[in-house]
Amino acid sequence: MGLKSKVKEWLVQRQLPIQEYKPKKKGIPPRLLEIKSAWIGLEAIIEDILEQFDINRDSCIEFGVEFGYSSVVFSNYFKNVTGVDIFCGDIHTLHKEDHYETTKENLKDYSNITLHKSDYKDWIVKDTKQYDFAHVDIIHNYKETYECGLWAVEHSKCCIFHDTNSFPEVRKAVIDIAKDTGKSLYNYPYHYGLGIIV
Repeated sequence: MGLKSKVKEWLVQRQLPIQEYKPKKKGIPPRLLEIKSAWIGLEAIIEDILEQFDINRDSCIEFGVEFGYSSVVFSNYFKNVTGVDIFCGDIHTLHKEDHYETTKENLKDYSNITLHKSDYKDWIVKDTKQYDFAHVDIIHNYKETYECGLWAVEHSKCCIFHDTNSFPEVRKAVIDIAKDTGKSLYNYPYHYGLGIIV
């Protein structure tokens, strides 16, 4: 067998079947932030994900809050939402300035959301809790998505990842996390892509 054939065989073995996520229903949660967000459109399927995979509604952790759009979406469904972010953007975001105070102001009326200004690397070494649900939407590189995502998958029943269709490195990391943990992988191909590991 030639090198080309071996590489092709290895690639086929590494592939994990990604099932397309097909919502049974869509619905807009009652509370939303009126701000621009790349997340707009995904709010319509969160309740469906929770119902299809029988997820409890006590706790949610989110890595990558930015201005709080997705945090508010989650606050409709969970008793407690923990938001972790450095709040100063990254190489893939438009906003590079510190926006912690702006986000805090955006979320002041949502008592079930707690913000933490922290890098995911610092957070995951100290947090040993288990969550019902996790969301990863940080810098869209393989290494960071894999590290943060692996922790999130190991500490939640269901973990979602934004930008699986718009950033190949995110998609690759999500596939590898599912493969390495033996969990099922779904992808919703709209609104920049949403990977779902359960």
